[in-house]
Amino acid sequence: MEDKNAQEKGLKRALKTNQLTMIAMGCAIGTGLFLGSGMAISTAGPGVILSYGIGALIVLLLMGCLSEMTVAHPTSGSFGTIAEKYISPFTGYLVRYSYWIANVLAVGVEVSAIAVYMKYWFPHVPGIVWIVLFSAVLIYINATSVNAFGTFEYWFSMIKISAIIGFILLGAYVFFGGHAEPNMGPKNLVNDGGFLPFGWWGMWVAIFISLFSFLGTELIAVTAGEAKDPDVAVPKALKATLFRLSIFYILTIGIMLMIVPWRSAGVEESPFVKVIELLNIPGASGIMNFVILTAALSSMNSQLYASTRMMFSLSQGNQAPAVFGKLSKKGVPLGALAISTLGIFLAALVNALLPESSYAFMMGISMFGAIFTWFMVFVSHLFFRRKWEKSGGRKLPVKMLGYPYLTIAGAVLLLSLMITTWFTGFKIMLQFGIPWLLCLTAVYPILKKRTINQIPNNEIKENIN
Repeated sequence: MEDKNAQEKGLKRALKTNQLTMIAMGCAIGTGLFLGSGMAISTAGPGVILSYGIGALIVLLLMGCLSEMTVAHPTSGSFGTIAEKYISPFTGYLVRYSYWIANVLAVGVEVSAIAVYMKYWFPHVPGIVWIVLFSAVLIYINATSVNAFGTFEYWFSMIKISAIIGFILLGAYVFFGGHAEPNMGPKNLVNDGGFLPFGWWGMWVAIFISLFSFLGTELIAVTAGEAKDPDVAVPKALKATLFRLSIFYILTIGIMLMIVPWRSAGVEESPFVKVIELLNIPGASGIMNFVILTAALSSMNSQLYASTRMMFSLSQGNQAPAVFGKLSKKGVPLGALAISTLGIFLAALVNALLPESSYAFMMGISMFGAIFTWFMVFVSHLFFRRKWEKSGGRKLPVKMLGYPYLTIAGAVLLLSLMITTWFTGFKIMLQFGIPWLLCLTAVYPILKKRTINQIPNNEIKENIN
């Protein structure tokens, strides 16, 4: 079987373990926590704590599978390369393109949000000015070198993480420092309609919303192709990321719900701002606007990186034009970067046509590629473990526990959640996703024929079959 790692020679292994961890956390701690958590709370009430707990469990299972496979194959094609190698070239093609479109669209989502946040300070400046300005800066960072990207993402993430830690400490100070008001405390978790005011269905639907917040943790697998010593860096970064995210999200939301009644959380006033105001800190809204702006910039930076590397991998596998597989002198695939900026232009167009619902619309269609990719990680792991053991591959430093039962459990949970969206306000995800897969399927025979024509006859059987 061909070693797909060889497809991606030329990328610089310059990312350190702390950068890998911050990159994944930076992508995951975005508007999903600062804004999306309000939607989850309004869907499940205090039961959203269970929703985020189950969401974290799904990610734990995903990280277990992904860690094992990524150490075996540390490439920027990541789960796409693994699906191609262990299931079929067609499956790898679907995964790569679906993950690519998810990140391209997500870039557009974040840049749309950035334009809104800047209105706080500059209400009379057109949003397109900020879209162009910040897009140009982040494109330059991604085009310079992978180390420059890692450095900027490290500090972007540090700002957000510091803000979250500060929020948790301030929340604890409010409760234990004598600043708590009579309507605050654990009683808020059961006061208004009980712990599950919308029943188990509301809690279940909110699990899907919670996955918005955890999306991005899988980016560590994509960065593995440019990581120093992936055998050590990848498992360590995955474990640290999951642990920190779980603590941050569950603690933060728990504090939100105890300080602000759940019916007001994310609706009347940001719970983050509420805590700062209780301590009479001046400029609270300005501070939070800066943190949320940084969150959007960080997520956009990571998603632009992820989509660029996935398109590079597609080109290296002859499933995209060759220009997207060429590297600059600094080891950056500039052609892949250029095509991956399409989300920025799409965001501007959608914002012009659907100004009131552009953010929700783009978020909905971007979710399909991400959730589909996660589902295929579980499926790929079932094939990977069986074939790896049969081939007598080296003993890996990490191994998914509970195989195959926990792998199957993760796949079933994700598939059930995807089906659930048809009966909720997230129906747009499947309405976009199913036609997307059908279009990719229709185009595949053309790309396969093109590949056959480009590869010498003595290599066709090895690469296509």
